[in-house]
Amino acid sequence: MNYKKTTLKNGLRIITAPMKDTNTATVVVMVGVGSRYETEKEAGLSHFIEHMFFKGTERRPNTLAIAEELDSIGGEFNAFTSKDRTGYYAKTDAKHIETALDVVSDMYLNSKMEAVEIEKEKGTILQELNMYEDNPMRTVGDLFEQMLYPKNFLGRDIVGYKKTIEAFKRKNFLDYMQRFYVANDTVVCVAGKFDEKKIISLVKKYFLQMSVGEKPQFKKVVEAQKNPEVKIKFKKTDQTHFILGNRAYHEKHPDRFAVSLLSIILGGNMSSRLFIEVRERRGLAYYVRTGGDSYDDCGYLATQAGVEHKNLEEAVKVILQEYKKIATEEVSQKDLQRAKDYIKGKSVMGFESSDEVAMFFIDQEIKRNKVLTIAEIFAKIDKVTVSDISRVAGDIFNEKSINLAIIGPHKNEKKIKNLLKLNQ
Repeated sequence: MNYKKTTLKNGLRIITAPMKDTNTATVVVMVGVGSRYETEKEAGLSHFIEHMFFKGTERRPNTLAIAEELDSIGGEFNAFTSKDRTGYYAKTDAKHIETALDVVSDMYLNSKMEAVEIEKEKGTILQELNMYEDNPMRTVGDLFEQMLYPKNFLGRDIVGYKKTIEAFKRKNFLDYMQRFYVANDTVVCVAGKFDEKKIISLVKKYFLQMSVGEKPQFKKVVEAQKNPEVKIKFKKTDQTHFILGNRAYHEKHPDRFAVSLLSIILGGNMSSRLFIEVRERRGLAYYVRTGGDSYDDCGYLATQAGVEHKNLEEAVKVILQEYKKIATEEVSQKDLQRAKDYIKGKSVMGFESSDEVAMFFIDQEIKRNKVLTIAEIFAKIDKVTVSDISRVAGDIFNEKSINLAIIGPHKNEKKIKNLLKLNQ
């Protein structure tokens, strides 16, 4: 998969990734700012801005005008906000990519941010907040990060608080965008079937006048955990949802490929250790999966599951046993190779889709300012050894940095905390 990087005079980066064996194309515009860049009074503003970009521009005065134009060509379009970036995208039949680029660029650069629409959208976002509250399977992830980063904005929910959402005024949006939506922290990626020279010319036309600013800074996480931690959100649910895991590595760490393989072996697919042990052999959960997240300054590796209330303790014990086992006993060469082949297979299948390719390139550029090709990533994965897995597992799965977040009808925090002993 070939790609080309073009940097404009204002610092805006363009990534183009032509794909000859597809009839689709995807455009993504991403800015390297998300909820962790907000002050306490701005909590939820990144996410709110994402919503407002669909509310109209001078050329496309309202939501209907934007949606109709993309719907009329069968396009898929949406946006997302994370802790450290915000993205806007559209995927279309390749022959309509110029229309998609025009619409997404117009939204990104020319949103009206009308006060009356901001007030309307507050109700929508408050309902989104309520929807998440009613979904403990999703919310337990927020609870886990709150526990890991309690004194840092990284631990705050992306959607913000009811009080901040209700208090936002138009000036808050304009000030935030002026500070953070700058050319030198924006990347445009187009992947799929298109005329590369023409697309680059169009991106230059749209974005060359975008202003330059200071690359945003954030408060870094200080990792200082010394004992296992438990956080329980008491809720009368039909099922207990929990996440159990440890602090791990930041997103540029050289061992990040070993962490990815470790997560696959533990709970990344239907032949993984935890899927077999927790679900198939013991019938404790319908879903159980291991994964993690990483940021510029920190990261974690954890297992999530939903269990019957009475089975929480047993499920936690089983997961801890598997953590201890992989940290003290070498995995087989066969298991490691299976995990490598799994990652490669999933990656290759993803690369048949223009939206997956676009996200692959733009995520790397926005987060690391450096793009590795799929061949370079596979080479790094191939270099991971059995001893690397043992070393990394031993480093990550230590008792002092283990954390358990629970949503369900539980109150005995002390009893549950006594379970978190990897050395027993």
